[in-house]
Amino acid sequence: MKLLQDKIMQEGKVLSSSVLKVDSFLNHQIDPMLMKEIGHEFANRFSDQVITKILTIESSGIAPSVMLGLEIGAPVVFARKRKSLTLSDNLYSSKVHSFTKNETNEISVSRNFLNEDDNILIVDDFLANGEAVKGLLDIAAQAGAHVVGVGIVIEKGFQDGGKLLREQGVRVESLAIVDSLEDGNVTFATEARS
Repeated sequence: MKLLQDKIMQEGKVLSSSVLKVDSFLNHQIDPMLMKEIGHEFANRFSDQVITKILTIESSGIAPSVMLGLEIGAPVVFARKRKSLTLSDNLYSSKVHSFTKNETNEISVSRNFLNEDDNILIVDDFLANGEAVKGLLDIAAQAGAHVVGVGIVIEKGFQDGGKLLREQGVRVESLAIVDSLEDGNVTFATEARS
């Protein structure tokens, strides 16, 4: 997705050979027009699927998920990283290790919002080692739901998450695949992997 790649080149900051900071438009401040285009692109890429729910994880996956939900008319369910007083039992839960924060969180979704009749599209902002997606796949499996695929805004192609998911037969559609962050430069894959 050229628009997204251009935004990464203009505003993304390479913090190391493995960390790309995109907080000016994706995961702190949000560019609504870009998110609208991202939602539209995901809708196009998964137009061959019937999607009844979009599943993401708080908080950076919410904006692209909501825009996709608007585009296709499906509700968005997000896994919470922290339990609240109103979300304490009757949950699907899984443990997820965050590459960026180097911490493990238990994510949870109320059993009221996912079930065996759902066709789920998982959406997230980044795919690095695949831990968040694996946690969301686990939650979908606990619900007995069918996962039609995974939509990723930015995939770090130099890390193993995308490769491992694809090898397991999971359909992964990434809008931008970063092949390298070496020497402070962003290099994109010439072809999208799906």
